[in-house]
Amino acid sequence: MPIGAVVLSPDGTPLASARNAREELGDPTAHAEILALRAASERYGDGWRLEGCTLAVTLEPCTMCAGALVMARVAKVVFGAWEPKTGAVGSLWDVVRDRRLSHRAEVVGGVLEAECAALLEEFFHGQRGNRTG
Repeated sequence: MPIGAVVLSPDGTPLASARNAREELGDPTAHAEILALRAASERYGDGWRLEGCTLAVTLEPCTMCAGALVMARVAKVVFGAWEPKTGAVGSLWDVVRDRRLSHRAEVVGGVLEAECAALLEEFFHGQRGNRTG
């Protein structure tokens, strides 16, 4: 899937970027957000706290990724296309702003929404066209 993520330091400097590698790695946790958080954690902070950092991603994060964003204490989440079926940053759930959790992030959704949605639609159209049988 054409999903990419970047983690920015508090001053806006890119710390890490990643793309979805779930199929490539055979790892159900290899979402772009998780891979970017792992890489950024190696470069910034005390090894896991990404306080003050921003994560920007093509598609609204799922529940797993939203939970990781909370646990990493990311300050801001910016995403392009909304995901009404699995989105956990405002569509289906709103994990990162849940008042019951110990950390909450600012959310900016729908940034370059049409462009991000078009990338995903093109990818899935190609997938359907490549099916045989």
